[in-house]
Order: sequence, then structure tokens, then C-alpha cells
Amino acid sequence: MDLDITKEANIIAVLKEEIHKVIIGQEYMIDRILIGLLTGGHILLEGVPGLAKSLTASTIAQVVGLDFKRIQFTPDLLPADILGTEIYNQKTGEFIIKQGPIFSNLILADEINRAPAKVQSALLEAMQEKQVTIGEKTYPLDKPFLVIATQNPLEQQGTYPLPEAQQDRFMLKLKINYPGRDEERKIIDAFTSEESSQPEIRKILSREDIFRLKKVIDNIHVDENIKNYVLDIVLKTREESSYISCGASPRASISLIKAAKGRAFIKGRNFVIPDDVKAMAYDVLRHRILLSYEAEADSITPENIIANILEQVNLP
Repeated sequence: MDLDITKEANIIAVLKEEIHKVIIGQEYMIDRILIGLLTGGHILLEGVPGLAKSLTASTIAQVVGLDFKRIQFTPDLLPADILGTEIYNQKTGEFIIKQGPIFSNLILADEINRAPAKVQSALLEAMQEKQVTIGEKTYPLDKPFLVIATQNPLEQQGTYPLPEAQQDRFMLKLKINYPGRDEERKIIDAFTSEESSQPEIRKILSREDIFRLKKVIDNIHVDENIKNYVLDIVLKTREESSYISCGASPRASISLIKAAKGRAFIKGRNFVIPDDVKAMAYDVLRHRILLSYEAEADSITPENIIANILEQVNLP
């Protein structure tokens, strides 16, 4: 094992220890958000309210020293509310640019499916192009730039579900579940005791540290057999099936390699193993597999299909 990788991975352990001062449990969500941050991939969080999605995002932003903005998506939100707009200055007779909250490092798009398509599109364009056009000028967004979007899977009335093509812009889609009994007991104790004040959070990383770690992850070795394994999995989603109406795009292959590299790094390895690919396959593929009516009628989920594909594809 490469000594530099071990040293850098130890920083992640310190980072997570600091995050856990505020967030109890949710190991899966924290790991995936860190993977997204360090590999440059946006994240879609799906879960019922009250599972610390917003708190986790803001805590991670504090610990890694990034500017953080939370945008509450509502039906009356306009693209200008996110991107910014031109304002006429009567004194100078000129238009000045008022930048919107998108000009930050970590954006929490809370309940993204509550805003109409034109607002979703404005955000997703910024995610893809890493720039914003206001009036006749184009402004690059600060790096690193990460969008964490949340949506409630239960409450669909009055919402605007993200089209599949827009979901594809997210590297990972995480399904956040309820905490276990022991974790929830700790949450109760933490928030109902006399000492239940917000703990002090230390900044562990700087922007320069994030850029350095990204380079380390970029250099993690991926064997040719692993690349072929990823291709076998993704291509399997495109085979003719009564349950799949549309398979995963090439973005899925790219995202699965990047996510597997990120997981290998967090585990302290300078090479990717098949377990990294298998562990990240659900998060990378679940929002990229479009189910047929027959699958919905038979209560087949994307997770069922992914599990079946992983069983069928031979390990390298």
C-alpha cells in the first residue's frame, strides 16, 4: 500500500470524526458526500424529512472550509433567484450584476422537485457547464463546486419530478434510511439533554487540500480488468429487457470508475478492487435505469435490477 495514500486517507478519518461531533450515524451518507466532493460529482439525496440531510451538508462544508449556500426550492422560485440578475443603477445609468446564491462552493438545493422545470434547468446547466450567463456575460463558478440536492420520495403532490435526462447530471443518487434504534437513542440524548448545544466544529481541510486530494484520487490505479467489469455492468443495463425501457448512459461508466476510485481512497488503497465497483453500483445506476410499465406492475425496483446484473456479470 502506498504510504502517501495511507497518510491522506488518515485525514479522512479525522474529517469524519469532526463531522460526527454533529451528525450521529449516517456513515453511508457522509462517505458518499465526501466521495462526490473529492471526485467532482453532484449528489441527489432521497429520503423523508428529518434524516439530517441538510445538517450533514452544512457540517461537511464547515469542516472542509467551503462557502455554503442553501436554496429552498419552491413553486414560485425563478431562475434569477438562483443565478442572479442585472439591476439598473440610476446614478450611473448602467446595469450592474447581482450574483445569486449559485456563486458558492457547496450548494444545497433543498427539495429540488418543488420548483418548476425552468428553475431545475437553470441549476442543472450550472452543474454541467460550471458557469453562469447573466445578461451578455458568462461567469465561471468557483472551484470546487458541488451541488447536493434533496427530494422527498413520499410527498409528490404539487411537485415537479426531475426528468431522467436531468437526473443523469447527478453522479450519485443516495437513498437515505431511518437511523437504527441505538443511533436514534443517541440522537434523542444529544438534542434533549441540558448540554444540547451546538458543538464547536474545526476546519480540517482547505480548498488547496481538496484539490490535492482530488489529484491523489485521479492517480489511483484502475486495472484494465476492472474497467471491463464496469463496462460489462453498464452495457448489461442496455440489453433488451421487459423491465428496462432505457439503460444507463456513458456518464454511468465514467461515474462508476470515479466513484470506485473515491471509495478505494477512503478505504486507504491506491488501487480499485471489484468490491469498490459493486459498492458504488447502486448509487451510480439507480437513477439512470428507466423502468418499463411491466417492471412497475411487478413491483420491480432499480435496486432489484442492479442486484441481478451484479450476480450475472463475472468478477474480474
